[in-house]
Amino acid sequence: MPYELIQLTKDNGIATITLNRPPMNPLNSRILRELNEAVQEIEADVALKVVIITGAGEKAFAAGADITEMVNLTPVDAYDFCQITRGAYERIENLGKPVIAAVNGLALGGGTELILACDFRLAADTAKFGQPEINLGIIPGAGGTQRLSRLIGVARAKELVLLGEIIEAGTAEKLGLVHRVVPAADLMDEARKLALKLASKPAVALKMAKEAINTGINMDLHSALTLEIQNFVTAFTSDDRREGLGAFLEKRKPSFKDK
Repeated sequence: MPYELIQLTKDNGIATITLNRPPMNPLNSRILRELNEAVQEIEADVALKVVIITGAGEKAFAAGADITEMVNLTPVDAYDFCQITRGAYERIENLGKPVIAAVNGLALGGGTELILACDFRLAADTAKFGQPEINLGIIPGAGGTQRLSRLIGVARAKELVLLGEIIEAGTAEKLGLVHRVVPAADLMDEARKLALKLASKPAVALKMAKEAINTGINMDLHSALTLEIQNFVTAFTSDDRREGLGAFLEKRKPSFKDK
């Protein structure tokens, strides 16, 4: 389907979503709805195995919510906006395919919260991150107080959220906010290399592993281990399990069919 504020391309099993409101790619309700719709489209396309999300231009991945829209919201409108954002980010987080954030510039507020919903986070050496909402008299409303705490720990999350300071890519890597920092000119090439590596893995096992990790982290250990076994058995029923084990015994490279 056609999109106005994002671009969706598909190539060799990889979907690339580009937030397309340069130079800052601010997040308004329209772009968030389109993001949600694009992920639904990707979810339904069995030929697509991996997703890359990035921003148009070199200045910003997404420099936060669109303040020109936010400033006129009533409290009820603000609640609805948060729910739209939550819906899009949870769809990304729960997508049964790996999602890579390729952070090409500023990722502030909702931009940082968007990458928290992704499975892998690659950053250009020019990227910057932060949750500066406190400086506007508000707080993060799309995962900045929750996903961030779970990812980098409560103490570091409080430091970012309560101070509202912006950090460099290298600092983000040290905190565990991003997996790897690469030269800006190499960002998309590196993201695609990672995507191709993931696309070579069996789709059923990818989905089961992601679900087990994402769901299990919010469960008690006993329940999470039960979930892991259930997902293991589901993966074990796949044709790719037979191919994978057979290839190992025959000392050859497996040829997965994603079934």
